[in-house]
Amino acid sequence: MRRHSLVLRVVGCLLVAQIFAFTIAWLVTVGSGLMGVEIFATSLDELSAIRAKEQVVASLALTGENTLEIRPTPDLLEDLRRAPGMKFAAFRGLSHDPIAGSSPELVTMLSPLIEISPTHVHFVLPGDPSAVRAGLMEPLRTPFGRLHIAVYGQKFRWRDIFHAAAEEMQGLIAYLIMAIVMSAGAAWLAVRWGLRPLRRVAEQASCVDMNSLHQRLDADRVSSEIGPLVDAVNDALGRLDAGVARQKRFTANAAHELRTPINVLGVRLDAPEEPTFKNDLKRDHRRIRNIVEQLLASARLGEQSTKLDETIDLVALTRMMIADAALLALKARRQIVLDAPNAPVLIKGNRLALESVIANVIDNALRAEPEGGTVHVRVAENATLEVIDHGCGVEETDRDQIFEPFWRKNDSVPGTGLGLAIAKELIDAHRGSIWVEDTSGGGATFKLWFPAATSETLANLNNEHSSSRTVALP
Repeated sequence: MRRHSLVLRVVGCLLVAQIFAFTIAWLVTVGSGLMGVEIFATSLDELSAIRAKEQVVASLALTGENTLEIRPTPDLLEDLRRAPGMKFAAFRGLSHDPIAGSSPELVTMLSPLIEISPTHVHFVLPGDPSAVRAGLMEPLRTPFGRLHIAVYGQKFRWRDIFHAAAEEMQGLIAYLIMAIVMSAGAAWLAVRWGLRPLRRVAEQASCVDMNSLHQRLDADRVSSEIGPLVDAVNDALGRLDAGVARQKRFTANAAHELRTPINVLGVRLDAPEEPTFKNDLKRDHRRIRNIVEQLLASARLGEQSTKLDETIDLVALTRMMIADAALLALKARRQIVLDAPNAPVLIKGNRLALESVIANVIDNALRAEPEGGTVHVRVAENATLEVIDHGCGVEETDRDQIFEPFWRKNDSVPGTGLGLAIAKELIDAHRGSIWVEDTSGGGATFKLWFPAATSETLANLNNEHSSSRTVALP
């Protein structure tokens, strides 16, 4: 993809701004003069002097005796009809003689001034005190040489604004070109120098790779405009560094965790004559399968295609997961009790991911619950789920670590240490929360909060809700 130069863009914007400012300043100056501001005093009729001079020059012609005279063109005649008091004159540049066809009043008044070759004269004829700068005389280059052209009493036309602008530009074109060139050069140097910190930061960023994610961009020597971008990049690098470190640790722990059941499986295969061979083989298979499924659940969490906008009834989902765990609870000589409202509790999320979360927390509670005990599961109307066991509980110092991958208090604790870690990752992806508290009388209470669904109706939900508030499963 072609990239545009920021320097050229800024310089171009500055030049356009200068031209625009010059145009606006000229219009304001002219407008101020027309409104009577003394310093810019002018009139609409004065603007028409430029067009009137061009018409006089266009009317110059040679006679049969090869002398120069003024023969009014149709345009000049039209102006004379619009302004009967209009006068014009032309004087030779060297001899200062008036040209035939010039107005006698202007010849009489301006002839003495021609001797000093004025470059720009505004004047008012005697007896016309109400006029303000009604006349103009200045030298012009014509097809017949350099002449002094004078006009007086002309009337304004709207196109005179463009004639005035064109003449102003002709007089300032050289200055404008030099000003634009110098401004462009100065702006280019200024912008290049001003963007040096950004180029330095870009060089630092180009050196960052997967093995140097701990590095940060230098935010001390950048401007306040670039600072937020550098800070945002540093924050992103920090999150990326933490994520990569967590994935490396996760992969290493997964390899370590899988090594043990695989080695045990190999030893069992060497002794197939053992009476418990088949049951042990099934147990090893189940353990390896659980580890692989949990790793896959964690991997799917990072997929951007995973949708988290499905409307789910938390009560129905919890009841389904308890039903799946009922047989396991029965074999372990434990019970599960569900306490939930009659009405649905709607949340937004991914059903498969939330099934994994609830299943992991319930499975963790069943392992912690003493034999013959009861695990209580409660669903509140504020989309909070509580899973209560009466085991050994979780010490205050361990409550942050239990959500780390493969963390276990000691090797005697059953499980892989992946369940709660994956549950937390899935809850975080749903913008929810999971934490643990003490159970009254001993044990641990895991609480899960989910963002509730908004603007949803109950018409699309399945009619699988029990009419009783408390359900006990064996």
